[in-house]
Order: sequence, then structure tokens, then C-alpha cells
Amino acid sequence: MELRDLTVDDFDAVLDNRRRAFGPVSDGDAEVWRRHVLPVLAGGRYLGVVDGPRLVATSKINDLTQWWHGRPMPMGGIGSVTVAPEDRGRGVGRMLMRATIDRCAELGHLVSALYPATTRIYRSLGWEHAGATHQATLPAEALRTIKPTEQVKIRRMGPDDAPEVIAILGRVHAATQASGPVCWDERIWRLWLERKDYFLYLADDGFLVYRWDGGDIEVDKLVAGSEATTRALWSLVGSSSSVATSVHAVVAPDDPVFWLIGDRSSDEVRQTRWMFRVVDLPAAVARRGFPAGVTLDAVIQVDDPQRPANSGPWHLSVAGGSGTAEPAGTLPGTFPVFTVGAFSALFAGVPTATLRRSGTLTGPADAHEVFDAAFHARPHMLDHY
Repeated sequence: MELRDLTVDDFDAVLDNRRRAFGPVSDGDAEVWRRHVLPVLAGGRYLGVVDGPRLVATSKINDLTQWWHGRPMPMGGIGSVTVAPEDRGRGVGRMLMRATIDRCAELGHLVSALYPATTRIYRSLGWEHAGATHQATLPAEALRTIKPTEQVKIRRMGPDDAPEVIAILGRVHAATQASGPVCWDERIWRLWLERKDYFLYLADDGFLVYRWDGGDIEVDKLVAGSEATTRALWSLVGSSSSVATSVHAVVAPDDPVFWLIGDRSSDEVRQTRWMFRVVDLPAAVARRGFPAGVTLDAVIQVDDPQRPANSGPWHLSVAGGSGTAEPAGTLPGTFPVFTVGAFSALFAGVPTATLRRSGTLTGPADAHEVFDAAFHARPHMLDHY
């Protein structure tokens, strides 16, 4: 077995593995996939395991920006993880994912996230369940009742608006102190904004991406920075209520739409879980945002067999909305001990009581309420990859 970077010559074999792992891929989807993947190859972001001439396994590292409490950091979004059916159970997946963690570090990604087809292997290598995408099913008629409060200039958008879309995401996620959402680079956004099956609208502080699916509407993204724009964009979607029965929308867990619709007796929200891993512990803590009113000063122990640089005692400090993690050296006493998965979960807002009861956090329980307050988050993504 040999690990290597994939090239254009591997495209057909990669696509064959995708079909065997995830099912049929239409010719149109295969072409879109090729356009997305081609630029990734030169950057060392597509890894493969080969056995002689045969491609056995693959993983792709998407170059993403992810916000944590309103601050952006480079994130490696792991996708397209496949192992040929006849090679499963041979340790190939573990070999591949260890290399993927190392490659994330080499590429400068401070954290990593993935949507798991199975939990066990990823958890054993340090990823832990942290957040979700939330897809709400809303009656189109309920959205029609959302009325604009003022005139908002909305226009159709296309590929040349990619920089403005990226800028809006940055402003909105910073202002709302969001945790979890991601942004693609301009090249990928241009590809999405070229698609003819999407309807795309842009305002000064928001945008809307939706498409028709039979008689229903699928809202892939609706991001807005003000009440006026939020109302205007949801009202635009609701204007099709005479044709559409339901609207399926990817939303934040506390999206304003739930407080704008007139009749909310129950919510139908489906979650797709994602897992998260800290790759560079001190750099990730330094880039993360924290609640401005919380102060934390504590020493913890982290165990990360895959990334030894993350292991050891760390002095965590949080003040004024920023944090640091400094090597603590050898100190007397006992401290909370986190597996790297537990620390990654804490980073993403999972309560310490949950980690302690799952056995991934051990040692003294001192200051756990302060840990929870400092790392509080409701992480979500609007993208699936």
C-alpha cells in the first residue's frame, strides 16, 4: 500500500470509487465534480492510497474558512472519503485519515470538520461530534405572511458577485458571533453562482440561493445582516406560495425565520451531524473568539496521539474576548485531562458535564462552569460537502 497525491490521470478511478461508495453519479454531476476538483489537485488536497496500479482509498481536503464566535480561521473540510468495498477492514481508512490530519497541518488548517458516514474511525483519530446542519420544512403560506418593513434593494446575482457574497458572509458571521458556518474561496463561489438551476438574489447586507424541487422550494442559503433584509428575502421566497406547498431551508438553529412566521405551533427540523477536530491547539485557541465578559485561567492536560504537538499540559487564558494556550511545563497538582476529541468538543461548545459522563474528560471538576461559559457555542453549518 502506498499513499500519494492524486492527479488528473486518477479521475476515472476516483469517480469509480465514489460510485461504489456512495451510489450512482449522473453525467452532469460528474462534470460539476470534475470542475470543482481539478484546481484542488495541484494544491495537494486530494490524497489516495494505491495498491499497485489500483486506487484503494481517497480523501479530499476542502480549503474553507470557518467562524468560531465570530472570528474566522482556516479549516480543512474533509470530504470524498472512500475505501473500495473489497479493501474495507484492512486498516486502509485509518492509514488514509492519519495522513489527512498531517496534510491539514501542512496546509495551515488549524481545525478540521467532516460529515461522517460512520463515527468509530473518526472518533478514534480525534474528531468528535460537534454541530449540525439544520434543514427546516416550512409551509410556503407561512412565509407569505412575512412582510417587509422597508424597501430593500434586491437584484439578481451571478459569478462576478462572488467577492461580495464572501464579504457579506464575513460581516454577518462576525456581527452575529456565529460558530461553525464556513465559506468557500472565490473560485468555488463562482462555480456555484454559474449554475442555471439556482435562483440567486443579492442585497447590500444579504443574499438568497434557492431552487425548485418538484413542487417545493429548496433554500440552500439565506444570509442577512438586518431585519429589513431578512424580511425582504424570506418574503421573496414566500411570494411563490401560490405554487409551492413547502419550503425546505438550511437555517441556523436560532434562525430569525422562526420568529418571523406568524404561526409556529411546531417545528419540523432535520439535523445532519458533523464532526470536528482541533489540528493546531494553540493557534486555534488564539484565533477563536470568546464571550467578552468571561475570564478563564486554568491548566489542563490534553492527549493527542496523532498530533503529539497538541499533547501535554496547557495553560488556558481567556479575557476580553480572546484566548491563549501556552505550554504549562511540569507543574505540581492534578488537572482536568481531555482526550483530543474531548477538547475539540469543548472548543465547539459541548458542555463539560457531557464530556465527563462520556468518559473523555477526567480529573478534577474545578472551574467547569467557567470552561462552559468561555467555550459556549451553538455550532452549525449552512454547507454540506
